Amino acid sequence: QVQLVESGGGLVQAGGSLRLSCAASGSIFVINAMGWYRQAPGKQRELVAAITSGGNTNYADSLKGRFTISRDNAKNTVYLQMNSLKPEDTAIYYCNAYIQPYTSRTDRYWGQGTQVTVSS
Repeated sequence: QVQLVESGGGLVQAGGSLRLSCAASGSIFVINAMGWYRQAPGKQRELVAAITSGGNTNYADSLKGRFTISRDNAKNTVYLQMNSLKPEDTAIYYCNAYIQPYTSRTDRYWGQGTQVTVSS
């Protein structure tokens, strides 16, 4: 059983910062790419950022310079540092990861989501 558990969401004023964390646990053999998506009310889920096991990163163009993704492979954890937050960043943020458990093939796993609300 593999789980992704996010933390760090909350309410922040515009211009503020938040740091999201997502820890993977369970019977994990290998974790490949990890990433963050978000879904605002009435909108489709969209990619925020992704990072490979080697540290290569990819960001949504509109978020470059404000958001930074990182990971700690020893802790099976991915982070999202969000700076200069805007009300339009308000969404549920989901962690995802491509994980190969010990007893099965690689699959894509999702966290339960964490709410980020940015007030103006």
